[in-house]
Amino acid sequence: MRFSLFIHMERVNEQQTHQQLYEEMIELCQIADEGGMHAIWTGEHHGMNFTIAPNPLLNLVDLANKTKNVRLGTGTVVAPFWHPIKLAGEVAMTDILTNGRLELGIARGAYAFEYERLMPGLDPWGAGQRMRELIPALKNLWKGDYIHEGEFWQFPKTTSAPQPLQQPHPPIWVAARDPNSHEFAVSNGCNVQVTPLHFGDEEVEKLMGHFKAACQKFSEIPQPEIMLLRHTYVADSEQDAQLAAEEINVFYNYFGAWFKNEREISQGLIAPLSEAEIAAHPMYSPQIMRQNNVIGQAQEVIDRLKAYEAMGYDEYAFWIDTGMSFERKKASLERMIHEVMPAFA
Repeated sequence: MRFSLFIHMERVNEQQTHQQLYEEMIELCQIADEGGMHAIWTGEHHGMNFTIAPNPLLNLVDLANKTKNVRLGTGTVVAPFWHPIKLAGEVAMTDILTNGRLELGIARGAYAFEYERLMPGLDPWGAGQRMRELIPALKNLWKGDYIHEGEFWQFPKTTSAPQPLQQPHPPIWVAARDPNSHEFAVSNGCNVQVTPLHFGDEEVEKLMGHFKAACQKFSEIPQPEIMLLRHTYVADSEQDAQLAAEEINVFYNYFGAWFKNEREISQGLIAPLSEAEIAAHPMYSPQIMRQNNVIGQAQEVIDRLKAYEAMGYDEYAFWIDTGMSFERKKASLERMIHEVMPAFA
């Protein structure tokens, strides 16, 4: 099982400037590259100071000039916000500018906040249908001379300009949860990215079950790869692990509030959550985060990850967005590289 870093610029308050956040993100990515991680993943979000990522392709081109070996992935672009011709061309150009290091992750999107602003009236079902139309169109545009008559997009004969360096195209990953999404990905020859979010390892097993069932159903197609994305913190003590659980719990409270899309937002920041509101959340708590996410000292983390490797996961993405300080993120990432990853060499 190989390892990668999943990272955005993220914040829950105005204490750090965007420039500082970006410089810190770059430094963490360089540590991942120099430490032998396989890939860096960064996503797409709009109008949100919680996960600042308006165009992951732009970030990845910059990272290509500041790293040496690591693969560079979109984790993920939001399908309904892209026209197939535009995405095909920009992905191909990014693949050229990164010297063939690009991995293309695609999702339907998750936040009603973004749907309301970029595509009013869109819901998750409609977003998912657009993703299902987009991916085959991308592949055909890279082949060239493609006419598209779909439900959401129509265009005459078109060829992606430019065409990607990797042939026939960069690896495509689909963010999947339910069985239908796994079946779509596998049947279209796409790799799969899953995240159990704050749920325990029973969810990790369930997601792998969906993937294996899809692979069995479409056994004539070469089996794609599957990546697991989890919040991770490698601690130097149990006290340190408990603090990380508290910090990640705060992150999930803000994540959940953004997802519900009911709270006042000003200057791209959600109205601050009080300690009482955080303590009263029915699904999140530091205890749940400590138990379910991969938080602990090196040997505990190794044991958890060995179990995921045994389940069949090809890649594990270290999700570092937590709201904790840059220094704590950096220390955890360095412990991951030096104390955990050697057990999988």
